[in-house]
Amino acid sequence: MEPRLLQNKRDFSVKGFLLQWEWMLVVLFLAMTVMNINLSEYYWNFDNLRDATMSFLDKAFIVLPMVFIIIVGDIDISVGSIVALSSVIMADLYNHGVPMPIAMLICLAVGTLCGYINGLLVVKFKELSAVIVTLSTMIIYRGIAYILLKDQAAGKFPDWFNFLGWEYVGGIPFILIAFVVFAILFWYLLHKTTFGRKVYAMGSNLTASRFSGIQTDRIKIIVFTLTGLMSAVCALFLTSRMGSTRPNIANGYELDVIAMVVLGGISTSGGKGRMIGAILAIFLIGYLRYGLGLVNVSAQTLLIIIGLLLIVAVSIPKLKLGKKR
Repeated sequence: MEPRLLQNKRDFSVKGFLLQWEWMLVVLFLAMTVMNINLSEYYWNFDNLRDATMSFLDKAFIVLPMVFIIIVGDIDISVGSIVALSSVIMADLYNHGVPMPIAMLICLAVGTLCGYINGLLVVKFKELSAVIVTLSTMIIYRGIAYILLKDQAAGKFPDWFNFLGWEYVGGIPFILIAFVVFAILFWYLLHKTTFGRKVYAMGSNLTASRFSGIQTDRIKIIVFTLTGLMSAVCALFLTSRMGSTRPNIANGYELDVIAMVVLGGISTSGGKGRMIGAILAIFLIGYLRYGLGLVNVSAQTLLIIIGLLLIVAVSIPKLKLGKKR
């Protein structure tokens, strides 16, 4: 009797490879580029395209851990408020005499603590969805920021702090270099580690994962804590770029971040999606806004266009599933 061999990898399919959502994002990116070139003569310029990354990559840091949260099957809508609170506390401490490097470390600690609190609440109150939990903390964190600064601005940071948001290393914006480093780290964590495999397993079937020995509560707390940390990283770059801070900064960031993740092909039902898709969506939406902004397209029109892209992103997998059935 011949032994049976079990394969844990699918046979390569050219059709399946080319029909991956990431290739569709590449096609959309190329179409968007052609459109922007025809709309404005100033778009296709290396210096302009390079510098445009400074205007949208701050929120991209939050996209990376948000991929983990949505793959798990949860969501975090408090990230914009965490950015505001972290930034406000950093600025307030600096204005009260705390050295800037220490204030920056406290900023990171505040964001990490906020994320940890989110994760702890989500796992302790399982009867509540993550939307309800993070909606509550979104209001609380933003409220604390308003209590600290009221409706005032805080700033007057040291000149070297501007390096994060505006300076270059070897002709490349420092924020772009930092994002590439973090993107590689999060890609590796999701796709090349046991932790990442557990995240996918939880998104596919949380109950089965729990009974198979995966510490689901611990992993949820970790991914929410990472999201808080990266929200604080976003706060550092955003505050540096603005030169000051207010309690209302990063308002609406949570919607932009979730839009980038969903457009990147991350399934809102959990268990599906890849980091590269979310990264492509970041640059697709970022350069779409930059190009249309050159021809003075209103913010409302941009929201409509992004909304249509999201409908396409959500609908295509369902159409493919219906065709198979």
